Amino acid sequence: MLHTAVPIITRPMPLPVLAKPVRAGFPSPADDFIEEEIDLQRLLIANRPATFLVRVAGDSMILARLFDGDLAVVDRSLTPASGDVVVVDIDGERSFKVFGRQGHRITLSFANPRYPTFQLPSDALVEVWGVVSGSINPRRRAAR
Repeated sequence: MLHTAVPIITRPMPLPVLAKPVRAGFPSPADDFIEEEIDLQRLLIANRPATFLVRVAGDSMILARLFDGDLAVVDRSLTPASGDVVVVDIDGERSFKVFGRQGHRITLSFANPRYPTFQLPSDALVEVWGVVSGSINPRRRAAR
């Protein structure tokens, strides 16, 4: 299940990026100076008029690294390719699915092995709303 779309920020909001990557294993000395600034909007959004954000609800896409509470960046201008996560409307119900092709047949599946195989009914009305081009995974929000 998906929540309503979130409006895209229109002002550039550059954020500093440390010059040296931080290791995810054993600590190493890192330079404490800023190499550049990155505007997350430019990094995450290729086609602003065709892009929206939507909050993820549930755990059906965990192997695709979309988790409950994440914000998915969805681009409606992209043509889905096999393996893409898409926002799809199936008989009026909107959800995330992994897009695939088997010959001329389209397949849609979950990205969680705990879920049964998704069987797309042959008479289903299917509309792909867009391709997930990125995501934002909020870990902890700062106090306001």
